Amino acid sequence: MAIFYDDIPDKFLEWLARQQVFWVATAALNGHVNVSPKGSSDCFHVVSKNRVWYEDLTGSGIETISHMREPGNGRITIMFHAFEGVPRILRMWGTGTVYEFGTPEYDALIAPEKRKAGSRAAIVIDVHKVATSCGFGVPQYKFIGQRSQLERFCDSLEKFDREVPPTEMDPKGMKAWWTAENTSSFDGLPGLRSAHEAPLTLKNTYDRSAHWPRPPNGPSVAQQTTLTASGSGIGKLFDLKFLTAFSLGVVVTATYVRVASLRVP
Repeated sequence: MAIFYDDIPDKFLEWLARQQVFWVATAALNGHVNVSPKGSSDCFHVVSKNRVWYEDLTGSGIETISHMREPGNGRITIMFHAFEGVPRILRMWGTGTVYEFGTPEYDALIAPEKRKAGSRAAIVIDVHKVATSCGFGVPQYKFIGQRSQLERFCDSLEKFDREVPPTEMDPKGMKAWWTAENTSSFDGLPGLRSAHEAPLTLKNTYDRSAHWPRPPNGPSVAQQTTLTASGSGIGKLFDLKFLTAFSLGVVVTATYVRVASLRVP
């Protein structure tokens, strides 16, 4: 049964801080609905009972920002749900405001020394309604670790930008990517307005030497990748049993067919 609130209850703040993923839903007034998963750690922040914000990282699309800026729009829904422990779904409905990289409002929220690779905007949401529901239908999953591919890719682009003066744009850099991919949405709505032209150096916190960090309660992502590529012990045992059973079945079937054929007059 859903329970509605006019603001974010204090009793959920600690739970929200532990979540590793959330979903953002927006829609054009006369276009497509968009749902985006967000999984970067330390990305979502609660300012007050009715205001939150998250650091928006670069992607191939710019739907959320475009919907926030569409005249008469700005509607946004944030959804969290529990993968472990007590089942729970929590939704926040509100109106979003976009502050792009290079603006004073962005700098006030995200200092250069704390900026994630690929960070293009801060999305601030004024929350007018919150609801929780049971979450009984959500399966349980064990958190292994955050993926590093996005920040690694973005850092590789931003390196090109750092090798030229801040007022210039390297054709292989992040600002060129923003210009080509993030200035308009799928429906043709305007996206980024100024980040791709900001005369600032793209500093970030990504550390390639600390790649594949080990999560608190499990193997590192690199170990998971290795296990996936080479086959874990359980996987190998299952494959061996399956292969043995399949081979035995083929032999038994072939023998039966041969014996049966000999009995046919």
